[in-house]
Parts: sequence; structure tokens; C-alpha cells
Amino acid sequence: MQAIVPAAGRGSRLRPATDDHPKALVEVAGRPLLSYVFDSLAPCASEYVVVVGYLGDRIHERFGSVYEGTPITYVEQPSREGLADAVGRTEPIVEDDFLQLNGDNVLRGNVVEVIETHSERNADATLLVERVSRERARRGGVLSIEDGTLAGIVEKPDDPPTRLSTTGCFAFSPRIFGAIEAIEPSERGEYDLPDAIGYLLDHGGRIETVRLDGWRVNVNTETDIARAERRLSGESTNG
Repeated sequence: MQAIVPAAGRGSRLRPATDDHPKALVEVAGRPLLSYVFDSLAPCASEYVVVVGYLGDRIHERFGSVYEGTPITYVEQPSREGLADAVGRTEPIVEDDFLQLNGDNVLRGNVVEVIETHSERNADATLLVERVSRERARRGGVLSIEDGTLAGIVEKPDDPPTRLSTTGCFAFSPRIFGAIEAIEPSERGEYDLPDAIGYLLDHGGRIETVRLDGWRVNVNTETDIARAERRLSGESTNG
């Protein structure tokens, strides 16, 4: 299965480290952030499709065309127009259902289960989700539940409807591309992936969720890097 990795961001909250290289190459425990994303996807990926933007040539120079035997294809996102726009730019080379993991995640969890659930239930979108604090729920995509059923995803809500948050890991059918084309940009001028998933939901798409069994750190700040390194260090100690 092809695996899409959006990695076009600059990572302004990690400056000055990102003044001369992209966020995806920021080091965590001595390794580029993007290498952890590849490792998480490795059991499932037939090809990595990396969406690059800010200093994307540095990513190409660092990883080349193959990572540990799996080919890498690069797709350009010239301007920051949101995560849905990044995913949409891969449509010409995506062949079928695909896996996605955002390029700023250090994740240890049940990625394979996401694919299995997606396939078994013939879903259009399968979301790996986790229960988070209300503070963290305000900083990402949060599930809205009505009568025990997924009603949508709310992006960065002031008053989160639940504490179930997306993790940046998804499986999609090609129907997601039509949904991306159908949505309008947000007030920030960006095309938000939760809006595209919501469009699928509103137009008869089958949406499934899988609870995270493991851990993940979304790396946006130096504090996040330290937190990821502590988790990784704990793995080494336990191993």
C-alpha cells in the first residue's frame, strides 16, 4: 500500500533550528524526524509518497529515492494551503486506497490495525484516534459524536465536543480526492483535512475509527522533542 507523508511545513515554532532546514529533518534522539515516520509505516508501505515544500530539496538530499529498500516519490506543495491540499496533490500518482501519516509524528502504535479495519469494513476513511486532555483537544482535530455515532471532526475547537483526537494517521479510499476538491478553504485560507472527511461523511462515505494502542508525540516545539526522546529512551530501557 502506498503511504503518503505530508512534510512540507517549515516548523516556525522550532526556529532557529528550522531556519536552514525543514521541520521533517529536525533531529529527535540523533535522527531526523521523518525517519521515525518511515519506520512507523514500514510494515505496510510499498512506497513512500512524501509531500515537500519548504526547503524540500534538503529532504531529497537526505533520503534520496529509497529508504531501507522502500522507494520514495516526492510531490511538491509550492505554498502552504493546508493538509488537505497536500494530500490532494498526490492524486496523480496514487493508485488505490492509501495510508497517511503526517511527517511531524513520532508514533508507536497499531498502524497495521488501521489498514486491516479499513479493508475489512470497506471504508472511505479510517482514523487512528486517541483520548487526550481538553487542552490538547483544543489544538487539533477532535471527533464530534452524536448518539454514539461519528458526526464529524472539529478543527481546533475552543470548546471540544469530546476528548477523542485524530493522531495524524489515516487510511483513505480515492474518494477523499473528490472530497478535497469539493471543500472551501478555512478562514485561515487553508484546506483542512477534517472538512474533507466531513464531506465524505455527509455524502454517504463510510468512516471508521481505531483507538491508538501505543503512544505518539506530535513534534511542534522543543518541549515536544524532549517528550519524544523520553518516550524513545524508555523503549530502549525496556528493550
